[in-house]
Amino acid sequence: MTILYAGIDIASKTFQAHWQHVGTGEVGEREFQQCNSHYQTFIKRLKSLCEAEHIHVVMEATGNYWLYLALALYEAEIAVSVINPQQAYHFAQSQLQRAKSDRIDARLLCDLLQQHSPDLWTPPPAIYHGLYQRLTLRQELQDTRTQYRNRLHALRRNPYAQDTIIATYEQLLTDLKNQIKQLDKEIEHLLLGDHEWHDAFVYLCSIPGISTVSAAWILVKTHAFARCDTPEQAVAFAGLAPHERSSGQWQGRRYTGGGHARLRSILYLCAGSAIQHNPPIKAFYQRLVKRGKIKQVARVASARKLLVMAWACVTKQRLFDPNFQQQLQVA
Repeated sequence: MTILYAGIDIASKTFQAHWQHVGTGEVGEREFQQCNSHYQTFIKRLKSLCEAEHIHVVMEATGNYWLYLALALYEAEIAVSVINPQQAYHFAQSQLQRAKSDRIDARLLCDLLQQHSPDLWTPPPAIYHGLYQRLTLRQELQDTRTQYRNRLHALRRNPYAQDTIIATYEQLLTDLKNQIKQLDKEIEHLLLGDHEWHDAFVYLCSIPGISTVSAAWILVKTHAFARCDTPEQAVAFAGLAPHERSSGQWQGRRYTGGGHARLRSILYLCAGSAIQHNPPIKAFYQRLVKRGKIKQVARVASARKLLVMAWACVTKQRLFDPNFQQQLQVA
């Protein structure tokens, strides 16, 4: 049972803590530096008030600034929750809290923790960090390459374009292409290594439509579905579950959205390939189109179906089987 609650507002160089002891009624707050010695000072302060198993701490996932402190708390066997900043924002709105400061934010997080008890955070496996950093860099390089392609396209239609400038853009595009290829090799090498997600990667790649890079994104964003006990939870996390909106001009309409935008976009791209090469997905997509569904809507539904397949293969620890109908069940 939790006796001591603590909310932490994270900044790049400091963190503001606010704690409340429900047994004694003691309330405290203090600002600490973002360094290991202050992490330990904070932990000792909490443990001086009660035993570690009765402490629960919450913080927002602000950049990477929260990670060292969360790890220190976890290693000290203190329960820690890491929430989406949007959750904290909406909680503040519900409390009609307009003022904003580090101290106020820490107190609000402490109140949120007591009222909503968010899920506990556990560190991801080591493979997560290597994959995530390479996937993020790969996406940035792809975005840059798209920008350069567009600029080169426009430049070639300029009658005053300089050959040296065009050549520079062409070289930049070649360099970016080679860097992306190198990252693809590194990502594949990591995934084929000895780590906790190796089997999950094999199961994902057995599904037609899911590439190596797509499988890596799915693993990173869902933590190999460790936090999705049901396919419905996975679908909701990706923002692929249709929601009813029955008010005003939206009367009778359904839409998808919310959830994790990157995961949703990856699955949407995968669905394009699955519609061509994955027999169950292809048949499902064609049925929807024949029933009059817009192709884009049918593709979103196929992405949802593909995610359920991925969840089934990983959690049931089996390779893709086009005849295994349980992989296709959705709520």
